[in-house]
Amino acid sequence: MKGEILVAVLMGSESDREVMEACITELDRIGIACELKVSSAHRQPKATETYVREALKRGTKVFIAGAGMSAALPGFIASITTFPVIGVPIASGLPGGIDALLSMTQMPPGVPVATVAVGKAGARNAAVLAAEILSLNDQGWTDRLEEMRESWRNR
Repeated sequence: MKGEILVAVLMGSESDREVMEACITELDRIGIACELKVSSAHRQPKATETYVREALKRGTKVFIAGAGMSAALPGFIASITTFPVIGVPIASGLPGGIDALLSMTQMPPGVPVATVAVGKAGARNAAVLAAEILSLNDQGWTDRLEEMRESWRNR
C-alpha cells in the first residue's frame, strides 16, 4: 500500500473495474493521490472495515465506492466513517442500474452517501466531487479545478 492516499476508491467486484477505472483516470488527471481496491461489503465485511480504518489512518479524506445490484458497499463504508462517501451506481442488476441508484440514494438519516450518475460518467463525476470536497480546505485544489473547468469549456 502507498503512503497518504487522499481518495480511496473501492469496488465490490472485479467486474466493476471498467467503470471505476474512469474514476481513477479522472483522479490521476486532477493530480489526487488515490488507490483502487476490490472489497465486498457482503463477502468480506471485516476486511472492508479494516481497509477503511487503515485508509483513514493513512490520511484518506474521501471514499468513492462503486457497486451494482444491492449496492451495499457505499452505505457500509458510510456506516464506518464520518468522512465523505460518494457512491457510483453500476448497471448490473435492473436495467440502467436503477436498483443500485436507489439503494445508494435511500440511505437512512445520519448515514449519507453522496450519489452520482450510473456508470462511467458518474465515476468521473465522483472524482471531480472528491476534488471539490478536498478544495474546501486547500486553495491549490480550488485553483486546479478552476483551471480544469476552463479547459473543459474550451473543448
